[in-house]
Amino acid sequence: MPRTSVSPQPTATIGFGAACLRAALYILLIATLLQGIYFEALYLPARRSFGELGFTEFCQSTLLVIICLLLCMPPVRRELPTVSLLLLALSATSLIREQDYYLDIYVFDGAWQLLTTLVLLPCLAIVLWRRQRFLNEFKAYSNSFSFGLFASGFLVTYVFSRLYGRSEMWMAILEDQYQRTFKDAAEEITELLGYSLILIAAIELVLLARRWQQARSMP
Repeated sequence: MPRTSVSPQPTATIGFGAACLRAALYILLIATLLQGIYFEALYLPARRSFGELGFTEFCQSTLLVIICLLLCMPPVRRELPTVSLLLLALSATSLIREQDYYLDIYVFDGAWQLLTTLVLLPCLAIVLWRRQRFLNEFKAYSNSFSFGLFASGFLVTYVFSRLYGRSEMWMAILEDQYQRTFKDAAEEITELLGYSLILIAAIELVLLARRWQQARSMP
């Protein structure tokens, strides 16, 4: 079995220059996504309904694929095997959920519910079986920048975007000018922001795991 790091203390500091560089890259990522949405609305009016075939949905799926790949990287799997497994299960089920349109058409109606159950339940069972290891890993991970970002992304994606995208609220705001596009735009763009935060959290997790490994290899 992979050896688990349980130290809750950071093993290496992040230089100010490196922190500024990463912040600039993260800002560039979010700005690029929003600019893509703007160009889609400006030049591709047939796609600006924020439906399943639009730019926003494509970006959501792309970010989730990258998140899953990052969570499977060796440093993460070695340092936080059970925590990363749970994060991977949540990300993979979100990715499957984003493909519900295609799964319902080309597989069968409700296929995404079955697939998410097949992914999520075994992972939860493993985490519960190794619950003491999970708690030790979580103790170390919960003090990290990555955890704060992941928690923020989770809340934005699965709580805020759902409440912010309610039809009733947008009907009350826009009254006679209400169009479903406004509601869909609010929900989908906010959801994309949440996935962006989770992606940044996954990147920071990989970097954190590498710092732990480097610190452990020092004499």
